[in-house]
Amino acid sequence: MAKTDFYELLGVEKNASDEDIKKAYRKLAVKYHPDKNPGDKSAEEKFREATEAYEILKDSKKRAQYDQFGHAAFESGAGGGYGGGFGGGFGGFDISDALRAFMNDFQGDSVFSDLFGFGGGGRGRRGGAGGGASRGNDLQIRLPLTLEEIETGVKKTLKVHRKDRCTTCGGSGSKSGKRNTCTKCGGSGRVRHVAQSFFGQVIQESVCPVCHGEGAVVADMCPTCSGSGLSAVETTVTVDIPAGVSEGNYLNVPEKGDAGRNSGPAGDLIVLIQEKEHPVFKRHGIDLSCDIDLTFSESALGTSKTVQTLDTKVALKIPSGTQSEKIFRLKGKGLPSLHGRDHGDLMVKVHVRTPEKVSKQAKELLEKLAEIGM
Repeated sequence: MAKTDFYELLGVEKNASDEDIKKAYRKLAVKYHPDKNPGDKSAEEKFREATEAYEILKDSKKRAQYDQFGHAAFESGAGGGYGGGFGGGFGGFDISDALRAFMNDFQGDSVFSDLFGFGGGGRGRRGGAGGGASRGNDLQIRLPLTLEEIETGVKKTLKVHRKDRCTTCGGSGSKSGKRNTCTKCGGSGRVRHVAQSFFGQVIQESVCPVCHGEGAVVADMCPTCSGSGLSAVETTVTVDIPAGVSEGNYLNVPEKGDAGRNSGPAGDLIVLIQEKEHPVFKRHGIDLSCDIDLTFSESALGTSKTVQTLDTKVALKIPSGTQSEKIFRLKGKGLPSLHGRDHGDLMVKVHVRTPEKVSKQAKELLEKLAEIGM
């Protein structure tokens, strides 16, 4: 199936400025972000496509390749690829890549408060410290929450396994502190790859795999960290989760990821929210639903049932003649919205239960009821 032109997909002209491209993508990303369209696969795909287009067109070199060769410049086997940790071709760019790219590009932007009301702030995510220093890796941790915790908000202390500066070598990676120029890249920290595609020669530049972009390698490796300058540690991080979060929301904790090489800044910790399955309630946005059983006599004559909500018990009046599958709405007994402006309801569906075993006395009564048409 033919792919949509990236410029057309973002709704910009081919001579659009970088700022115009960024604005167009930002608008689409906010509109189709999975957290604003939970369960909508069509919106998820549009978000992925828009992010895919933006990741190419925001980069001057990749944009030039795209303008010359089109999608073929980045297809698998053409020597292109996205770089930056994504899959090699279009097929490898999935929704998780799109979410990660979006967060990298707009961390600290007001777009985060537009989407979630939390998780924004923090510093830019691309800078280094210069002098061969590089930023540490971001880490992800999944945080399962109950609906009760989601209703009220919760403070959680997390155990995080991360890499910190080696205490033996002070993070240099070298036992003596000496470093030699990398022979692979000649000290530039970058290497070039040349590949042949159907359209001709394609040149791609990437980080040197030997020195990891630093341009130099240690002369004598530290025995503790094997020359990486980093060693594994376990730390604790406390996070405040606001009420109303949902599956797929995330919270960014600045500088709680891996430490950077050569005194570079630490990466961030990304806390991904997961919802635990509840034994009673099902979630529908900010609304909840549950089921209760009624007997024949309760549904016919009416009754009052005690219904357990997330935080209390309430009396639900069942009028006479209530039919099975009828839904009663308990206002305000659902979940709060993330921004706190709204509160959902609890929908209670009743089921008229047919007894599997009937006593002799009950059978006689039911037979009498049948005689009079009930």
